[in-house]
Amino acid sequence: MEVFSEFFSKLGNLEELIRWGGLTVLIIIVFAETGLLVGFFLPGDSLLITAGLIAAQGFLDIYMLIGSLTVAAIVGDQVGYLFGKKTGPKLFKREKSLLFDKDHLLKAKEFYEKYGGRAIIYARFVPFARTFAPIVAGVGQMEYKKFVLFNIFGGILWVFSMCLLGYFFGNIPFVKKNFEYVIIGVILLSITPIVAGYFKHRKENKLKKAAEESV
Repeated sequence: MEVFSEFFSKLGNLEELIRWGGLTVLIIIVFAETGLLVGFFLPGDSLLITAGLIAAQGFLDIYMLIGSLTVAAIVGDQVGYLFGKKTGPKLFKREKSLLFDKDHLLKAKEFYEKYGGRAIIYARFVPFARTFAPIVAGVGQMEYKKFVLFNIFGGILWVFSMCLLGYFFGNIPFVKKNFEYVIIGVILLSITPIVAGYFKHRKENKLKKAAEESV
């Protein structure tokens, strides 16, 4: 229990979290975010960029980091797909709870219907879709071989781009001197789409409610 308490207390400070848990914690988070329904609240993009920044300081080996997280991301999506395939449409009847956001699942469904198989790749870079897209693909009975190809390509592209972005920026003198501020900036940038999506969804609900009341 103490380990879990320590983990959640450090989620707000990614640098401290990575230095505390190392590669093991990174692997668990990346897997959970893509392979478990409860992973939608976990940091993804900001975590990988921060890991790359820290790797540039020599705390983590960049090759081991990229290799292990790529595997974790791919395996996570595989688990999500198989879970969706097993649960089927009944998953959409499940009520919203603390550990399950039905709205995110429905948005991922729309995302998948819009982009098809490519959604598995695009979803890697969209917070809520990253968790639910493979599940929706499983529910929709997407051909397994096709899913595996999109999954592998998407996992490699996501981990490589995010980690290397942080790694190369981490070698810039300005970044080294202002490391803490850079990490704060990374976190703020990564949550901007989530905040924007929240206010957009809130506005749409208000307009929908106003339209219903005017009828």
